[in-house]
Amino acid sequence: MSVADVKKNVEQKMKSSIESFKNNLAKIRTGRAHVGLLDHVQVDYYGSMVPISQVANVSLVDGRTIGVQPWEKNMVAKVEKAIRESDLGLNPATQGDLIRVPMPQLTEERRREMTKLVKSEGENAKVAVRNLRRDANEQLKKLVKDKEISEDDERRGGDDVQKFTDKFVAEIDELVKQKDAEIMTV
Repeated sequence: MSVADVKKNVEQKMKSSIESFKNNLAKIRTGRAHVGLLDHVQVDYYGSMVPISQVANVSLVDGRTIGVQPWEKNMVAKVEKAIRESDLGLNPATQGDLIRVPMPQLTEERRREMTKLVKSEGENAKVAVRNLRRDANEQLKKLVKDKEISEDDERRGGDDVQKFTDKFVAEIDELVKQKDAEIMTV
């Protein structure tokens, strides 16, 4: 293993941490409807739990309503029940074979709770990135100890790892700021 391997490895892991953080942010409701909101809702499909997108067409009816149209008639009640029982606090209404999921207006108090949740998720993502930095620095120290690289190489590698960390922490801060603005927009 070389310094370049350590740097490449830590950069890939930090990128995947950012992607995971983005996925977590997408699940946080902003008051506007978007089809990604139902991505993690699981439906009982003949004995196995599958994402809602595998049993129904999910689309936007308008800016505040999501339309869910199951491909099989007998799935309408199951899909509606799965949406109602999800942790999103939504109240779907069935009209024939179309399930309409209106997005309730967020109260000021609920918006503040959501921004706290976003900031908490952001802190968790930063902790994950910093843990990756620590692991990479430990790998570099081990390489010096095993006499595979020089101390100068370790220091340069550590500086590069710190640059990655700073870049990804700044990206997390920017994503948190954008999501906060999105939530607080009425």
